[in-house]
Amino acid sequence: MSRSLNKVVLIGNLGNDPEVRSTTGGNRVATFSLATSRSWNDQSGAKQEKTEWHRCVVWNTKGSTLADIVEKYVKKGDKLYVEGRIEYRQWQDKENQTRYSTEINVREMIMLGGGKGGGGGGGGDFDSESAPPRRAPAAGAKAKAPAAGGQEFEDFPNALADEDDDLPF
Repeated sequence: MSRSLNKVVLIGNLGNDPEVRSTTGGNRVATFSLATSRSWNDQSGAKQEKTEWHRCVVWNTKGSTLADIVEKYVKKGDKLYVEGRIEYRQWQDKENQTRYSTEINVREMIMLGGGKGGGGGGGGDFDSESAPPRRAPAAGAKAKAPAAGGQEFEDFPNALADEDDDLPF
């Protein structure tokens, strides 16, 4: 049996606030650009740096409100861990030109501390399928996307801000 895998893992910073909209069917989708950078020394010893921009798309699904969480808690400059799959699309624009797009369809997201925006130094682990978290955040409290009928973050206003806990990790 032949198997394949389409998996992308990125850690980067948001270039702008996420854009959230609703489809005609009522589904919510958030899009944002995530910047990843790498640096190296060239042959002459001069430091070089290159930044890549990744278009990320986050959908609300049957068991998750991940797009709503992005809208509420993620801001420009925040550092995020995202995991998902890469998708290529093509379409015809108004001038009948073929356009191409490469997107990361985000299935899991962890808010990492250190950003100036909504991350606030804490981290939250959000899984779009509301499964138990597989990874602990880099620092701070851990939170999961609320399941349908579950409690919302407003019920625990200081849950993401509390950095002083007794956890050994």
